[in-house]
Amino acid sequence: MANVSYKRHIAKTITWRLVGTLDTIFLSWIITGNPLDGLKIGLAELTTKTVLYYLHERVWCKINLSKEGILLESRKRHIAKTITWRFIGTIDTMTLAWIISGNPLAAIQIGFVEVITKMVLYYLHERAWYRVNFGLTKRNKS
Repeated sequence: MANVSYKRHIAKTITWRLVGTLDTIFLSWIITGNPLDGLKIGLAELTTKTVLYYLHERVWCKINLSKEGILLESRKRHIAKTITWRFIGTIDTMTLAWIISGNPLAAIQIGFVEVITKMVLYYLHERAWYRVNFGLTKRNKS
């Protein structure tokens, strides 16, 4: 695998958090009917998800999905990262939405809708970053 710097993970964390937070604010507003709840849920995620995403990136940097390393930068790896991140992110969103809105049903609804929107957005984010060389000392061909 290419040697990946912490700068790359930090940059990916920031760009993903921007996309993810905007999506959460919008969905939470629509589902709760309260723009202030949407904003509070989105802003609470800035802290929790930034830390969780960075840790997720660091763990995935160390995972080798095959003996030959062929799948390290493949679409299958991006799909696997998408699924693991979405699980972590959905639990976090649902917890925050329940605490902030006081409505467990709204929290579940937000979580379920986010599974769809965030998986699509995350996959596209991963594919976009795969094309960027920022923070890589070299890129493996896959």
